[in-house]
Amino acid sequence: MSADWAVELHGVHRRYGRGRTAVHALRGIDLTLAPRTFTAVMGPSGSGKSTFLQCTAGLDRPTSGTVRLGGTEITGMKENKLTALRRTRLGFVFQAFNLLPSLTVEQNVALPTRLAGHRPDRRRTADVLAQVGLTDKARRRPGHLSGGQQQRVAIARALVTRPDVVFADEPTGALDTTTAAEILGLLRRAVDDQGATVVMVTHDPAAAAWADRVLFLADGELVDHLDRGTADRIAARMTSLTRPYEGAAA
Repeated sequence: MSADWAVELHGVHRRYGRGRTAVHALRGIDLTLAPRTFTAVMGPSGSGKSTFLQCTAGLDRPTSGTVRLGGTEITGMKENKLTALRRTRLGFVFQAFNLLPSLTVEQNVALPTRLAGHRPDRRRTADVLAQVGLTDKARRRPGHLSGGQQQRVAIARALVTRPDVVFADEPTGALDTTTAAEILGLLRRAVDDQGATVVMVTHDPAAAAWADRVLFLADGELVDHLDRGTADRIAARMTSLTRPYEGAAA
């Protein structure tokens, strides 16, 4: 295993419960992702997408196997060290934005720096707000912004610490098509222009088409991948995976 990889998963299993009622959410995931790449993860409902993201990002612990981020093994890391790593070396973008309504846009973006115990760099905060086109909204509060603008704030917050990896969980799920394309363009530029590594879970083939590679999960296993796929090709691959899951619970 090498620090040359941004993300490494080796033999990762995640089981919930025991015995006959156990749910095997992940079944031996082996994966390496290079730095400065954009990876989309897709799969039918119940395929393990959310568990994959949570285990990879250190929000949940695998039952067995190892996870390394930027060469650092996080699997057995103590919670306080894991929290510090998440605040300084990882970025997160969620469908629900997760902004603090009482803080201004500028304060929301600077929050990871404050939580890590550092004084916010106002120049860095201004830079990332400029990158997402919100310089003129720095003093506004989230409630005065559109959904697309709030997601731009979330992306700026994710990038402010120059993280090794940005994890995005359905970042366009609550947005219209035009606004979603703008958000995906920002994630794409974070990879191409700023050297970030992005791992995004999505159900939308059009969103996945922005990625360098699409990984397909089914029944907790990585079963396929597609490099630089079009939305139509990705949708066709998803359809072939979804048929056995028709009628499965969401």
